[in-house]
Amino acid sequence: MLVTAERQHTIKAFVRRGEKYYVAECMEIAVVTQGKTLDETVTNLREAVALHLQDEDPADFGLAPHPTLLVTLELEPVAT
Repeated sequence: MLVTAERQHTIKAFVRRGEKYYVAECMEIAVVTQGKTLDETVTNLREAVALHLQDEDPADFGLAPHPTLLVTLELEPVAT
């Protein structure tokens, strides 16, 4: 009996505030990008992931075809 590993349907990424910019980093693939705003960072992340997977078989990364991005935003609490 051949057992195949289940492929992930999402690529997890974390966004955090850097010194000057927001930084986004993927956990499953080697993608790191940044942006001045959250919108710019997410746009850059989507483009960077698309470029990284361009002409590649997602299965080589343990991913299902056409994976989605699951983005977690890390925030610091506001001091009162």
